[in-house]
This record gives sequence, C-alpha cells and structure tokens, in this order.
Amino acid sequence: MAPDDLNAPLGQAKRKPLPKLPVSGPQLLAGLLALSGLVVVGWAAFVNDPLGGEPVAVVSTHATDAAQAKQNSDGDGDHHDRYDGPIVVKTPDAASAPSNVAKADAAPPGSQTVTIIDGSSGARRDVIIPGHDSGGGNAVKLQADKSFLEQSRYGMIPKIGANGARPAAFYAKPRELPPDRKNDPRIAIVIGGLGISASGTADALDKLPAPVTLALAPYGSDLEKLAERARTENHEVLLQVPMEPFDYPDNDPGPQTLLTSLSGEENIDRLHWLMSRFRGYVGLVSTMGSRFTASEQAMTPVIGETAKRGLIYMDDGASSRSVAGQVAGGRGLPFVKTDVVLDAVPTPTEIDHALARLEAIARNNGSAVGLAGDQPATIARIAAWAKAVESRGFMLVPITMIATKAKSS
Repeated sequence: MAPDDLNAPLGQAKRKPLPKLPVSGPQLLAGLLALSGLVVVGWAAFVNDPLGGEPVAVVSTHATDAAQAKQNSDGDGDHHDRYDGPIVVKTPDAASAPSNVAKADAAPPGSQTVTIIDGSSGARRDVIIPGHDSGGGNAVKLQADKSFLEQSRYGMIPKIGANGARPAAFYAKPRELPPDRKNDPRIAIVIGGLGISASGTADALDKLPAPVTLALAPYGSDLEKLAERARTENHEVLLQVPMEPFDYPDNDPGPQTLLTSLSGEENIDRLHWLMSRFRGYVGLVSTMGSRFTASEQAMTPVIGETAKRGLIYMDDGASSRSVAGQVAGGRGLPFVKTDVVLDAVPTPTEIDHALARLEAIARNNGSAVGLAGDQPATIARIAAWAKAVESRGFMLVPITMIATKAKSS
C-alpha cells in the first residue's frame, strides 16, 4: 500500500473522471435527422407507389381477354404495373373522341364509359362499366326527365317540354277507376313535412296506399332518393313552399321563405332555390303563408311562375283570406285547396272526426282534399281509414285527379 494512501484523509480519495462521448448531443440529433432523410429518399427511390400514398379507388371492369392483354402491355411486349393518369367519366352519348382515342364498343343503355388516360404518353383507352339497368329503362327515364328540366343558378328546375307537355302530367300517377265508379266522390289525402323525420317518412311510405300524395319539405335530406322511391311506389309528390305567416318572424317557416316585403323577382329567385331541391313533383303546396297568400301582389308572380313551369298549385288552407284560387283561375292553372286539416287536433279521436267531415264534403261537392302531417298517430289513423273508405262509396285518388277536374269545371 502506498504511503500516500495511508496518509490521505478519509473521504478525500480522488474520483476518476467519466468517459467523454465521441460526439456531442447536437451532433447526435443531426445524425438521426440525416438518417431519417435517407430512409425517406430510399423509400421513394425503391418503392413503387406512384400516387404517393393518396387514396385509391378500385373499379372492377369486365374486359375481354384481348383487351386485357392490350391493357397490360405498353406496346413493347413487357407486362408491368403502371399509373395510367386520371380517370375521366363520359356519358354514353358523348361526342366523338379525337383520332388518338381508342373508342370502346357501343355502350349499352344505362352504362358509363370510363376513359383512362396514360399519364406519361397521353394515350387513352375506354372501358365500359355496365349500369344497374341493362335494359335501358333508367337511360330512357333520365332522358325523359331532362326534357322537363332546365338549369337555374341553383340547379335543375321544372319546365314545360318542347312539345308543350307539362311536368305535372309527366310525373302524375293517375289511377284507373272502374267504369262503374268513375262518378263516385273523390278524396285526395296529402301528407306533408316528409323528409325531415326519418321515422315519419318511413311510416308514410310503408303504411299508406299509393293514391295518397306525399309532400316533401325542402329542408329534408336525400330528397332526390325519397322522391324517386315515392314515385316508384306510385305516389304523387308535391314540393312544399314556405310562405310568410302573419306572426313572421316569430313563426319562421325556414330559409328561403317567400315574403311580402320582397319584390316579385326576389321571391321568384327564392322559389327557384326551393324548386331545385329535387325533381319529380307534380306541383307546389304552400306551407303556413297566411299573410303571403292573402296578398294578390305577392301571389301573382308565384302563381305565374307555377303555371309557366307546368305544375299544379295546392293551397294548404292556412288562411280563409287566401287569393291563390282566384289568381290561379285567371292564369288557367290547375288549382286545389285543402278542405280539412286532418290533424289540427292530433289525437286519434279528433283525426277520425276530421276524416268523417272530409267524407261529408266529398259527398256534397263531388271531391274533397285533406292535409295532414307525418306524425305516427296521424298516419296510423289515415292508413286504417283508407282500408275501408272505398267500401263506403268513395274513391281515394292522387291530387292531380282532383286538381285537373277542378280546372275543367
């Protein structure tokens, strides 16, 4: 043991210094960042992902063996994967393609032709995707629909066809009456507010017979699909148009409400927005509107536009002072007014009483129109009533079969 060790005071032994790292902390961090960059560069260089991680949609097509072989080849005999640029969808009746476009075989009705563009060479090829209706029914229907539609700044709205045919007649679902019952009193029922409540809309479609007319609110969702389903099940469809009540704005029907304070042009612009919400309706039905429908100055442009578009007009009966009928008569517009609001008191007993009053009006006048909302109790009572009403000598008909009769008389 060395003397120094013996003489050194306790606790005073010299500590060995810690070994120093070969690089500093900042240098280590910089190295890690550089390594990450090399990984990214290597991935981009060696991984075949031309879309760079963007979402990819895969469409299944049924190409022939020869066409498939041609698609998998670039013309050089080598088969390999590649990115062929964006996909352009063309309608079957698209104009003739440029000379450098390889045309697909004639597309069957209801199908779509997808043009795939080679991002490197600009070459194109067409692939036909079959539609759901290979028989051409959808294509024919869509073409017919287009003849009754025109573009507005909000979307497609109804118009009278080139041959003078009216959308109200095209979209109508007239009922064939037995020869011995054509003169029986007619009753039309309109259920309004559909498209807002999913349960109420489902109840109306599932429980009510086809002659019941369905009125869709313009603020609902999937209105196009709902209107198409209603028409497929042989219901006529109306578009509800919100109009100013006396207590507006405390009682506000919703956006784009027609107002007496606006000019005729401004109200027509709002009406076009409402008309663009879906297609396939036979006419318009007012919603609220006690103040608006009492103003001849406000109603005249609206009735004129309705007639111009080849539709019918239904007054919801919100005001006994409504001038809609006399204005419509001056324009030769098919018009119908609500006789009874069936669920003014929404209890089963009162709804049954309202239906009885409706029958009495129909027996006296030859026809009657009832209006109701989409509440479950209302739909249940109307569905039960509809099963027996014709056995009592009445005919349940869609709204156009009363509006047309009212015009001719």
